Amino acid sequence: MSNLDRQAVPSVCGGRGFVVAEPVRELLSPRRVSLGESTEVRRLLPNLGRRMVGAWAFVDHYGPDDIADEPGMQVPPHPHMGLQTVSWLHEGEVLHRDSTGSLQTIRPRELGLMTSGRAISHSEESPRPHARLLHGAQLWVALPDAHRHVDPHFQHHADLPTVTAPGLTATVILGDLDGAESPGTAYTPLVGADLALARGTETRLPLRPDWEYAVLAMSGEAHVDGVPVLPGSMLYLGCGRTDLPLRAESDAGLMLLGGEPFEEEIVMWWNFVGRSGEEIVQAREGWMKGTRFGEVHGYDGGRLPAPELPPVALKPRGRVR
Repeated sequence: MSNLDRQAVPSVCGGRGFVVAEPVRELLSPRRVSLGESTEVRRLLPNLGRRMVGAWAFVDHYGPDDIADEPGMQVPPHPHMGLQTVSWLHEGEVLHRDSTGSLQTIRPRELGLMTSGRAISHSEESPRPHARLLHGAQLWVALPDAHRHVDPHFQHHADLPTVTAPGLTATVILGDLDGAESPGTAYTPLVGADLALARGTETRLPLRPDWEYAVLAMSGEAHVDGVPVLPGSMLYLGCGRTDLPLRAESDAGLMLLGGEPFEEEIVMWWNFVGRSGEEIVQAREGWMKGTRFGEVHGYDGGRLPAPELPPVALKPRGRVR
């Protein structure tokens, strides 16, 4: 998934200085961003007040959109470095192509995990023909310095482990939760889980007190630690929790995101995660000159040009503004 904002601004984040060490209930409102030709997303991270949750550095929620008479998602080839992209659907399909030669249709409750490492490019589009509805989330995970130059690769996993309780099914997308571990490769201690709650459910989900967490509301009506969360919003929870109270007023879908606070300070601009402004400048130059990021074959259209860099030097400064 690309950040298609033509006025891309740097996000300087990471480091433990702004991690909330105790439980909090910080409701994050989304910013609406156009994605491709006909898709609008609600961007939760980076947010005005919160830049990361563990290693999770970017969260978009979209749909459910009726695309029966629309092209649906159409994201031209674009580059990534220093991160992983996580594609997660509740409805619809997304066709993924990348410069390593991967070609994969991602369907609901299947993990599409792309590790950019040092450099990759990819495109995403709704297949032709496609389902009537499109609903999902796109997320990025920042790679730690020790692994951010790994070879680029793509993983697809249709069979994922679950954690269950009365009225709750938690599908472990990435990382681990309550002893269940995703087959997707994670490079930092974290969790991404899809929570399906039946109407009337009241339960508690086990958490690790040394990790920070947030919950993204996908659908339905639910209360997270007593706070009502509406679809398209995200509740930041801080650290210091051993469990999380959940209550569903209707059938509801949530995503739990969390992990060990990310110690390193990073620079995130457009579709790149680096450690210095110079790295970002070099990455942009490589993409615009057609070097380093490879080619995506089979997409019906041209590559996405990079926006102009800001006039000030990009520097890493911390997790929040």
